[in-house]
Amino acid sequence: MSKPKQARSVARLAAVQALYQMEVSGAGVEAVIREFAEHRFDRSMEGDESAPLAAADEGFFADLVRGVVGAQREIDSAVVKRLATGWRLERLDATVRAILRAGAFELAHRADVPVEVVIDEYVELAKSFFEGPEPGFVNGALDGVAQDVRP
Repeated sequence: MSKPKQARSVARLAAVQALYQMEVSGAGVEAVIREFAEHRFDRSMEGDESAPLAAADEGFFADLVRGVVGAQREIDSAVVKRLATGWRLERLDATVRAILRAGAFELAHRADVPVEVVIDEYVELAKSFFEGPEPGFVNGALDGVAQDVRP
């Protein structure tokens, strides 16, 4: 995987973690972005690449988190439209919500990123958190959102 592509993948993981953290702690967007920049994206003293978030595209991460928060009402509507009848966003696991929100934001607001890349990246993230039906659910929901926002 190329470094820029890997840096964006790591940024997506960090964005999902940040969105989850904001939801469960009530922390504000700028505080969480600052925390990640100051503590989670730290580089080791001797160039050790073992820190998993060290390779993140920090600008892309901040754009994702700010974008999701800024467009959350629109994004949530796009996601809810693709949930099964009677399902509400609140009924989903908080991590799944964060994954869907970040993916839906990219689909709706980052036309520079191909649909297939967005869906693949967030399905892979879902696989890293869940072993059950969640990755398939994320795939179906984001595919539906893509059909709605990128005709």
